[in-house]
Amino acid sequence: MIRHCVFIRYQPGTSDDLKRGIYEGLAGLQDHHPGFLGIDYGGNISPEGMDKGHSEGFIITFSDAAALNAYLVDDEHLAIGARLVAAAEGGKDGILVFDMEVAV
Repeated sequence: MIRHCVFIRYQPGTSDDLKRGIYEGLAGLQDHHPGFLGIDYGGNISPEGMDKGHSEGFIITFSDAAALNAYLVDDEHLAIGARLVAAAEGGKDGILVFDMEVAV
């Protein structure tokens, strides 16, 4: 199982509607990818202060690396990703991606 973890530093003033549209668009991709098992998204609530400005994020669970790789080249994913990069502070510099293989 793979957890595709993405954490975002949004530009100041990014609307909640834009953020919600990005997350809902990603969630809609689950119907097109059998190995896309689920998505969770939300804001950072950690009291530790270690977020480095990443205020929100999402985690998509994939059945395996093949499912993640199919998602990564999906045209709709790429279009949503472009919207996310445009909304992030500093573009790609405002996004942290971490793909974690999880033992089951």
